[in-house]
Amino acid sequence: MRRLGYGAIWLFLLVFLVYPLLRIFYDAFTDEAGGFTVANFVEFGRDAYYVRSLWNSILLGLGTVAATSVLGFAVAFLLVRFDFRGRDLFGYLTLIPIISPPLVGVLGVTFILGRAGTVNVLLHDWLDVARPINFVYGIHGVLLVETLHLFPMITLNVVDALAKIDPALEEAAESVGARGWRKLRTITLPLATPGYVAGALLVFIWTFSDFATPLVLGVHDLLAAQAYLNIVQFVDRRLFRMGIVISALMVVLALVFLVAARRYVAIKDYSSLAYSRVARRRLSPSWQAAAVAFLSLVMLASFIPYLGVALASVGKGWSLTPFPVQYTLQYYERVIVETPKYVVNSFLSSGLAVLGCVALGVPIAWILARTRLAGRDVLDGLNTLILAIPGTAIGIAYIRAFHFEVPGVGFKLTSLWIVIPLVLCIRRLPYTVRGAYASLLLVHRSMEEAAASVGAPGLRSFRDVTLPLIWRGVLVGALFSFMTSLQEASAVLFLSLGGWETIPVGIFSFYIAGSANEAAALGMILIAVAALTVVVINRVAGTRMGGMFG
Repeated sequence: MRRLGYGAIWLFLLVFLVYPLLRIFYDAFTDEAGGFTVANFVEFGRDAYYVRSLWNSILLGLGTVAATSVLGFAVAFLLVRFDFRGRDLFGYLTLIPIISPPLVGVLGVTFILGRAGTVNVLLHDWLDVARPINFVYGIHGVLLVETLHLFPMITLNVVDALAKIDPALEEAAESVGARGWRKLRTITLPLATPGYVAGALLVFIWTFSDFATPLVLGVHDLLAAQAYLNIVQFVDRRLFRMGIVISALMVVLALVFLVAARRYVAIKDYSSLAYSRVARRRLSPSWQAAAVAFLSLVMLASFIPYLGVALASVGKGWSLTPFPVQYTLQYYERVIVETPKYVVNSFLSSGLAVLGCVALGVPIAWILARTRLAGRDVLDGLNTLILAIPGTAIGIAYIRAFHFEVPGVGFKLTSLWIVIPLVLCIRRLPYTVRGAYASLLLVHRSMEEAAASVGAPGLRSFRDVTLPLIWRGVLVGALFSFMTSLQEASAVLFLSLGGWETIPVGIFSFYIAGSANEAAALGMILIAVAALTVVVINRVAGTRMGGMFG
């Protein structure tokens, strides 16, 4: 029975993860007749526009990592090492920007910082600035939006590392004259490297694969944007082929960065003999004011998208005025009552995806934590690999892999609505695996061995003993998978079917069609569901989210 289940897990991953990726590489390295060729990549290298898009994507990813690192480290360091008025509140607020997808954030930014947005209107009315200032349209705007959305990823990954640094190491550095910035640069920051590298890798890949934000801000010379534009056009076969080549390159680059990051961490030893709780220092009144001012400024900037989306979702007559002149709920009525398919489809697809994540994720976590089965390390590697694969690439891979009639069914998988839950299940599986795995590590094997000693077979022992002890971790991972499935845009936009569109697809469609208010209403619904999910996660986990900060 165990081997049958193990084989079923591998079959699912081979069919819905490994095969699509191999198919996209097969298409990239073959010509129209199916013969092996590298001409497609040569053509890519000779096209100056594609090469520029490649460098722009890498530079944008590195720039976002640099910007989020500055903000993320500063916020994490303040929250972990210092005590000041409002610290707990800022601990909660810091997590808010990450609960909504960049697609929602970029819409909110355009409402506030766009050429006819609130800020430019106020500058015209108050300071008589005749020409609108371009705050967001261009590569700098993409960098701004991604930074405001993703800096909590750095904070969350760094904060645990900072909290576990042995104070004796920093005290030893101070005893030999290393204080202030020198101690931070030579001791504290290097010891936080594992957490930081994990966060930086996620930030880079997220930015690298996001095509919706650049397209909304008028930036086309990026790899993800070019992959999307080349694939969705159905006229030029050369452009379609180049979209596939770009997708293969994105996967390769993501893997290169993943391997490089893991090797960089592996060549050094970050272990410690002690994990003493770091005592937070009480700041003086003047430094408290400075810390509160800095965090308030960061929060104000990161909440700009939410303000813009909220106002646009209820505002009428918002044209060349700082704020809407009228307020109404008609846009919510349109997306909930008149076109409820976006909300219903999102909950249906994400719910089915989470069921798949639990059905696969819990057994995978058990295999990783409790067995030494052959291929276990490869299974763990595949689970990590999923996080590194850009959503744009996996969406295109599914188009190429499953755009044929399934034997005995008579339909193409890409023409069936079930393809959306399948791709969401694959994309969000690691969160459920990690949630269950972390809980399994806390359950001692002796409990399961005791159950086995009184005649409870493996499955019954897991059901009666292990599962009741790990259900919180499983539920937390499942809820996080659900929240992020609702937000998935990159892969879903490629696979969307008429009548089965999800909320992110609806937001993109409404905005492209010029119905920004309806797009904002859907965005607010997405934000509200994500916020509610975070609250439930906190309740289930038995701790407040702010408790992550010590």
